[in-house]
Amino acid sequence: MTNLIFDYDGTLHNSMLTYAPAFRDTMKWLSDNGYIAEKEYSDNEISCWLGFNSTDMWNSFHPELDPEIREKARLMLGRDMAERIDNGEGALYDGAEETLSELKKRGYTLIFLSNCRFHYLERHRRVFGLDRFFDHYYCCEAFDFIPKYKIFPKIAPAHKGNFIVIGDRFHDIETAVRNGLPSIGCSYGFGSPEELSGADIIVDSITGIPAAAERLPH
Repeated sequence: MTNLIFDYDGTLHNSMLTYAPAFRDTMKWLSDNGYIAEKEYSDNEISCWLGFNSTDMWNSFHPELDPEIREKARLMLGRDMAERIDNGEGALYDGAEETLSELKKRGYTLIFLSNCRFHYLERHRRVFGLDRFFDHYYCCEAFDFIPKYKIFPKIAPAHKGNFIVIGDRFHDIETAVRNGLPSIGCSYGFGSPEELSGADIIVDSITGIPAAAERLPH
């Protein structure tokens, strides 16, 4: 039995559809209120934060902000994204559902591991019907926001068989490398080529994941 550990944002979910407008609205609120300088943000400047948990993102992005303002902005951005998901503005990548269905047919166990919070996970489970595909769910909030590579040893004993890590950011490849696991890097997501350089196989389309998984040790 082989367990596929899937990242979510940038690997299965096209996060920029909801994250980019929510990010820009939150930055506008911060600049309108004099907390930060006014600035236009490119998609690349925004997408670089995808894959980070929200606490680390804000601590790194604007560490000079008063913690109370940082937390208010974090909650604002999260609520904005949630409303957009509920309004149907979000989407999985084209081919995601077919790919996950194919992997299930091939007998893989699918595990969700994301740097997200409980409310984000539960909303996406509901909106996108993720229970059709995933057997187990883990989010970093359940582990006090420690890095993914430290979460893996805590969850591994609950699962029999081998593991393959699949993701688009350094957090995912780091999880594989530090735990001696094979990995599939997703270059269609938001990570740079350097971030994915440690992956065993790199795919440029989500539909390439099943064939890549078959090539790795089972």
